Amino acid sequence: MDATIDRAGRLVVPKPVREAAQLHPGTRVRFRVLDSCVEIEPVPAEVTFRRSGTSLIAVTETEGEALTTADVERTLAQTRSESAASRLPE
Repeated sequence: MDATIDRAGRLVVPKPVREAAQLHPGTRVRFRVLDSCVEIEPVPAEVTFRRSGTSLIAVTETEGEALTTADVERTLAQTRSESAASRLPE
């Protein structure tokens, strides 16, 4: 899919891309440039953990849609991957 950046520097992300990436109005995104390619990803919500009985509950201070199980699993996988990578010897 192609899109055009307007004079103000705005870019409309095509609907199928927004849907596939679960981008909704108000979603904060992060831009990265890697080898002349632009990556756009949702900024993870800031969460704190609170104890509820014997469980820890992640609570966000920002308004937004409820996280789905897929959102939680994807975030856990990313966090675990980043954590493992940070422990690798250089």
